[in-house]
Amino acid sequence: MSGITGKVVALTGASSGIGEATAIHLAAQGAHLVLGARREARLQAVVDRITAQGGSAVGVIVDVTRRDDLKRLTDAALDRFGRLDVLVSNAGTMAISPLDELRHDDWDAMVATHITGLLNGIGAALPIFRRQRSGHFVNVASTAAYVVKSPQAVYAATKTAVKVLTEGLRQESGPDLRVTLVSPGFTNTEGVGKGASPETATAMIRQRDEIAMPPSAIASAIGYAIDQPDGIDVSEIVVRPTVQS
Repeated sequence: MSGITGKVVALTGASSGIGEATAIHLAAQGAHLVLGARREARLQAVVDRITAQGGSAVGVIVDVTRRDDLKRLTDAALDRFGRLDVLVSNAGTMAISPLDELRHDDWDAMVATHITGLLNGIGAALPIFRRQRSGHFVNVASTAAYVVKSPQAVYAATKTAVKVLTEGLRQESGPDLRVTLVSPGFTNTEGVGKGASPETATAMIRQRDEIAMPPSAIASAIGYAIDQPDGIDVSEIVVRPTVQS
């Protein structure tokens, strides 16, 4: 199935930011959306916005660190639409701080969300894609996977793991599946500075307000990869503001 129209797309981290923008963009192109996020009210608001505009979307409460939640997300796609064409693994956290602060819980959260969460999504969708002999993984990393800047060591490490896992998945996927890595640069989302140490949060929010690009830029990149004809795999997309070093 080429293009976006009619495809069934499951998407994590869908209640705000890049996830919300991607859901709205794909719905406008005729995709059927199965949206996952932890915040029920915010998630339902995105579903309601899409359906009010004539789009097709359902919401599922999902914590990507829980394997069963990803299974419920993919099962919801099968139950509602009879198939799953794309899984967009977008959920993320930016609890950034200097290593000297020893914020172990924040380190654990980034590892659990970015690495374990990605693997949980692969584990839920891969058997479906194999049975269908078609499917597309779109994994959202970061430019931090390419350039490490203080105090982003742990965040960058987990996003580098996303990049490595995505390339490994691509090599194992065979001729029937597609695998795309999308790496955003500085993007204007509510997650910037959230959970970071106060000094780091202040600096990040100031930089966000000065140079960040809108989430719609990443939504368009994800849509571009999904829109390609059968047999064409856009393996990697890096999108950053022109002023970002």
